[in-house]
Amino acid sequence: MIRLFVNALAASAGGGLTYVRNVIPHLARREDSQTVVLLSQPLRDEFFNIGNVTFITRETPGNGVSRMWKEQRLIRDLITENNSDILLSAGNFALRKCPIPQIVLSRNSLYTSRDFFHDLLARREYRMWLDTKFKGVLAKKSIDWADRCVAPSQAFADELEEWTRVPVTGIHHGFDREMFFGDAIPLSPHTQEQIGLETGALRLLFVSHYNYFRNFETLLRALPLVKKRLAPRKVRLFLTTKLRANENPGLYRTGSAAALITKLGLKNDVVELGAIPYRRLHRLYQVCNFYVSAAYAETFAHPMVEAMACGLPVVASDIPVHREICGDAALYFGRFDPVALAEQIIRLAGSTSAVETLSAAGLRRSHEFSWSKHVDEIVTLAHRVLSQGRSTPPKLS
Repeated sequence: MIRLFVNALAASAGGGLTYVRNVIPHLARREDSQTVVLLSQPLRDEFFNIGNVTFITRETPGNGVSRMWKEQRLIRDLITENNSDILLSAGNFALRKCPIPQIVLSRNSLYTSRDFFHDLLARREYRMWLDTKFKGVLAKKSIDWADRCVAPSQAFADELEEWTRVPVTGIHHGFDREMFFGDAIPLSPHTQEQIGLETGALRLLFVSHYNYFRNFETLLRALPLVKKRLAPRKVRLFLTTKLRANENPGLYRTGSAAALITKLGLKNDVVELGAIPYRRLHRLYQVCNFYVSAAYAETFAHPMVEAMACGLPVVASDIPVHREICGDAALYFGRFDPVALAEQIIRLAGSTSAVETLSAAGLRRSHEFSWSKHVDEIVTLAHRVLSQGRSTPPKLS
């Protein structure tokens, strides 16, 4: 029996939430491990009747850097109190001088993304540039402090290895069909009204809160080109965010994207739905035609797996992670090329056979991702780390 301590205090949005929501139920079902999870109270409230898992709640402390420093003493004390065997740090930052073996999950591609740093400078986001650089130093150190580092895709693992010169293990994140499709509750009446029932309209979907690296602007610039070529057919782009201040997690400024919508005359074509409850997301995928993403930095891209599982053809920026996750179930375009993006959408819109081919390929591909398999590999790795022991004391660098 292995006693696993999971530090999930950083899970507050996006992939971090998806990870914790899916991994905890699978850890709870295991008979070869006992798990303690540290997380925020709002996230704890999502779990009911979960056996074999002990939850510890704390307030999420500040931003990534302050959180890391405040957690150092807290985690060390909690590990001792719970007599844990191994620590799984799920938020990019490891525990320095960890008294037990430690696996760190690295899932932030911004620290290694040249595109992101160039983007920040172009937006004059100098404070965010400096903050990300500093966090990158800590993330790089964390990989060195940990006994093992795990990335959610092999493409990102390769990127981290090149960055750190430290071996990194790629273990795919998963997809739980039962959980994702299990809720029979429909979308809210307000959301259904926003989606509308226009006959023959082409519905494009992008699932993400607003941030810079998901490259909303390239997606928006492609839309007028699609509209012009497909006229008089209506084209709608649905976003699971609202491009208004204080309605998105993080410090990303939505003003440029909102202004671009106005400039391009897209106010009636871009529908800002806001956040959709995870268990109802499948309802949104199922009423759309294509899933689109122009992201220039990713580590796994959960919504693409969700889209493929719903039978949606995917049009994605041509980056290694997207190629790895989607394979032949997507059409690709240069990540900053709205013309190429528009051409791929138009190509799909005019070809029933291409839609059917991508849809079938996506359904097959989605079955290759499993949270149960992911947890199996993580726990197997934890056993391996424990069995190998530590030939040297905890790293002090």
